Amino acid sequence: MATGTKGDPWVLRTAPGSSAYTMYRDDTVDPPALVCQVGSTKLSYQARAIDDLHAWLLEQDDWVPLGAADESKPAADGTVEAFGRSSDNPIGGWYGLRKGYRGRFGMYLPPLLEELGLAELTHEARNNRMRAIEKDTA
Repeated sequence: MATGTKGDPWVLRTAPGSSAYTMYRDDTVDPPALVCQVGSTKLSYQARAIDDLHAWLLEQDDWVPLGAADESKPAADGTVEAFGRSSDNPIGGWYGLRKGYRGRFGMYLPPLLEELGLAELTHEARNNRMRAIEKDTA
C-alpha cells in the first residue's frame, strides 16, 4: 500500500470503479489536509475527516448510502455526503477546504477508508453504500 504522501499517494478508484484519482495527506498546512487529484481538478478535505467519518459510520452500525453530490447541490439526508457538510458533524460544517469544490465528499472519501481498512464499500454501477470496519486494537 502507498504511504499517502505527495511522493507516494494512494491511487484510488471511485466506488463504481469508473474513475481513478490520487489522494495524499498534507500535514504542512493548517488544518492538515487530504489532497485529492482528479484529472486536472484538485479538491482538498480536512484530514481529520478519516477518523471522524469512521467514528460516524461506527455509530450508524449499518450500511450508509454514499450520496455524492457537488457543493452546489443538496445532499440526501443520512448519506456520507450529508455527513461531510452537516452542521452536526464534529467540525460543524464542510470538511471540504476549497470553496466551490467542497462537495463530492461521498465520492472520494469512501474509497480511501476502504484502502485504509476502515470500511467496506459496495462497487455497483450506482447507489453505493459503505459501512465501518472496527479498527484492530491489538
